[in-house]
Amino acid sequence: MLPNIRSDFDGYNCLISLYHYLIEQTENEITLNFKETEWFEANLSAVLGAVCMLVIEQEKKVTVSNINPILSKVLRRNQFLCEFGYEHIVENLITIITYRKFAPNEDIEFMDYIRDELLSKPDFPKHSKLLGKKINESIFELFENARTHGHCEQIYTCGQYYPNKKIKRLDITIVDMGNTIKANVNQYLKQNLSGSETIEWALEYGNTTKTGNVSGGLGLDIIFEFIKLNNGKIQIVSSDGYWKYRRGVIEKKLFEKHFPGTIANIEFNLDDDKSYKLKEEISLDDIFYNFAL
Repeated sequence: MLPNIRSDFDGYNCLISLYHYLIEQTENEITLNFKETEWFEANLSAVLGAVCMLVIEQEKKVTVSNINPILSKVLRRNQFLCEFGYEHIVENLITIITYRKFAPNEDIEFMDYIRDELLSKPDFPKHSKLLGKKINESIFELFENARTHGHCEQIYTCGQYYPNKKIKRLDITIVDMGNTIKANVNQYLKQNLSGSETIEWALEYGNTTKTGNVSGGLGLDIIFEFIKLNNGKIQIVSSDGYWKYRRGVIEKKLFEKHFPGTIANIEFNLDDDKSYKLKEEISLDDIFYNFAL
């Protein structure tokens, strides 16, 4: 049975434990039992969907049972439960960012998805058109890293707008089940760093395991700057590593078990009433923009 799961260290740890439990099962049909689940953050559908796909690839059937009506509505609206035979609910979609799977060659479709389902939300912090394009490109780097570093067959993504939280927030979660950051960085550096150490290395601008004339790091520079000003949050999970940035504080932890891929979760603060644009756009007439990146 699944417990309550949120976008925090304990929540990711539960999903990692679930992955290891599911792949060790010998039955041909496995049931995800939501009987004790009162809260499951909808953006984490991307993680659960990626885990379920690994089980399905073992030629096992995955079903869902005992899901409460409120949670069922949420996960039917974002289309996650449609993967398990549930009917899609087309109502109250303003808080939903659809659960999607993208093939590595669907880069244009992914960028359209980020623009339409994330940046176009009415409560997303005000920003210039050019900055919106740069934020989209920065998030796209997560997609690019998944297909070039991870060599994965699919990238999973989902999000959720939480308007009733103490601080209104919007989360977007992107998952790949390819090579982990830990494996790629240690192979490149010929070292034996922990998962959190390799994540930190990969996040530093200029560091890259790519070859050729390409930029370094995970490509999150614009997003990092925006999240710092916006008082949002970024989490990265890969192998046994957990890395989090929130309000000037970096947190690094290790899981007892490993996650067989990479999870990136970006949380935007929607109580932010500031306006943003790029520094090169600033002029003396820009009285309506508070911050420049």
